[in-house]
Amino acid sequence: ENLGFTTYPPAYLSLQDKGNNLLNGANFASGASGYSELTAKLYLEYYKECQNILVGVAGKTNASSIISGAIHLISAGSSDFVQNYYINPLLYKVYTADQFSDILLQHYVIFIQNLYALGARKIGVTTLPPLGCLPAAITLFGSHSNQCVERLNNDAVNFNNKLNITSQNLQKLNSNLTLAVLDIYQPLHDLVTKPTENGFFEARRACCGTGLLETSILCNKDSIGTCANATEYVFWDGFHPSEAANKVLADDLLISGISLIS
Repeated sequence: ENLGFTTYPPAYLSLQDKGNNLLNGANFASGASGYSELTAKLYLEYYKECQNILVGVAGKTNASSIISGAIHLISAGSSDFVQNYYINPLLYKVYTADQFSDILLQHYVIFIQNLYALGARKIGVTTLPPLGCLPAAITLFGSHSNQCVERLNNDAVNFNNKLNITSQNLQKLNSNLTLAVLDIYQPLHDLVTKPTENGFFEARRACCGTGLLETSILCNKDSIGTCANATEYVFWDGFHPSEAANKVLADDLLISGISLIS
């Protein structure tokens, strides 16, 4: 199925004229990216281009070694749901959330297989976060409640369970592939539901602007209403955790991703 998506240019494009930087790594992240077919194909093309630049910088043999030894981290799926499925009647009126999860996971399998074919051997994939606890999701789907939207969280849990099973099967099919599922659902849910116990002051309203729907370029330190101390907030904008929250999540991911560096 063509699930369609528009993405903003990824950070990787700023490295195109700076080939030596690829020896340190590359970030392909962009707004509204996901597992849906069009965006997945786009990022694979960027990745192939990245490999060609790397060959020019390090030579073919060294480039192959770098690629097979590199840790490939994938974080996607949230936008597929919150910025696509839940607001697109062409999707939610045709597919249940469970069926949509199956479609996304079909694309995920193809994406991992393509990465593997291109030489990736160490891949870490994050689970969906508690979608219903994102400030934007509560604003859009919370029915005037200030609490996490359980329906969305249940969809995330269902997807994550399938992601685990699918990833285990992919691992079995490729003996020299290390595919680690990195859970961010529970750690972020803990921060949202028990902020003060984790050193945070605010878990509903995000730091940026109104703290409800803004994201990406609409959020910066000069945005009207942006908080003075982002370290006290679990969320930076309507969709993304703050740097302080990401530090907590990253510490958890390091533990669950130990297989990627051992």
